[in-house]
Amino acid sequence: MQEIDARWLMAYAAALGDVHAEYLDTTRPEGVIGHPIFPVCYEWPLAVELRASAISESIAVRSVHATHDLRLHRRARAGDRLSTTATVISSEPRAPGAYVVTRLETVDADGRSVSTTDYGSIYRGVECERAALPSRVAGLADSTGDAGTVPEPDRRSDGSPPRREWSVEVSVPPGLAHTYTECARIWNPIHTDKAVARSAGLPDIILHGTATLRPGGVRGARARGVNPAAGIARIGCRFTGMVPLPSVITVEGWKARLATGEGVIAFQVLGADGRLVLRDGRLIMAGSHDPQEARA
Repeated sequence: MQEIDARWLMAYAAALGDVHAEYLDTTRPEGVIGHPIFPVCYEWPLAVELRASAISESIAVRSVHATHDLRLHRRARAGDRLSTTATVISSEPRAPGAYVVTRLETVDADGRSVSTTDYGSIYRGVECERAALPSRVAGLADSTGDAGTVPEPDRRSDGSPPRREWSVEVSVPPGLAHTYTECARIWNPIHTDKAVARSAGLPDIILHGTATLRPGGVRGARARGVNPAAGIARIGCRFTGMVPLPSVITVEGWKARLATGEGVIAFQVLGADGRLVLRDGRLIMAGSHDPQEARA
C-alpha cells in the first residue's frame, strides 16, 4: 500500500521541470494531480521487492530499463491509498542479455483501476530461457513495441528522410539523476553511484528511463497544444540507448495513427551523438482518435 501526498506529487513534477499549476498549486479546487509518468513512483517499491525475491543482488544491479508501456485509468491524487500487484509475464534472451517484462497493476482503496504498466528490463550479460504467459496476449499490446509500433511519417517525394513536425533540444544537467532519484523516491545506484554503474558494465551513471521518456511525451503534448490536465490514456516507448550526464538530447515528433485507428502523438529522442536513445514513443489521449481533438 502506497499513500500519496501532495508533497510527493509536487516534488516529482518539479524534478522533471514541469511546473504547471496542475502539478504544483495546492490552492486549486481540484488540488494537484499526478504527473502522467508518476505511476513509476508508487510501482517501484514492489518492483524492487519482486526482483529481490527472485534474483541475487549481483544480477539485479545489471538491470537497465528497456521498454515502458503505461495505461492511465486516472491520475494519482493527494490522499490516494494505492495497492499494486506485480507479475512477471515474459522473459526471453536478447543480444545484450535477459529481457524480462513485469506487469504492475494498481488500484485505489475502492478497488478501482488507476494504472497498468508493462515494465521491460534488460539484465545485461545475463542468460535466460524464453517464457511467456497467456496474459501477455490478453492484456496490453506486446511490450517489445511490435504491436504498438508507431508508424514513421511518409518520406518526402524526393526520397529523402521524413520531416518531423517538431523538434526541440533539451539540456540534461549533471545533477538531474540525483534530483530525480530523491523526488521520485526511486533508488537504483546505477543512476547516481559511478562506482556501482561501472561495476555493472556501464561507462558512467546514466539517466533513468522514465526521466528520458518525459521530454518526449510532455514536449509532444505541448507541441500539439494539449493541456497538462487533459486525459492521457497511454504512453510508452522503447529505450535504445543511454543518456549520460550532463548531456543534450533532441526530441522529435509527428502525428501518426496506430493500426488500431487510434490517433497518437509519436516521438523519438536522439542523444548528443545523433543516435536514437528512445524510439517508438507514443502518447494517446483518452477518448480521442486524433490528438488534436484533445486540445485545451
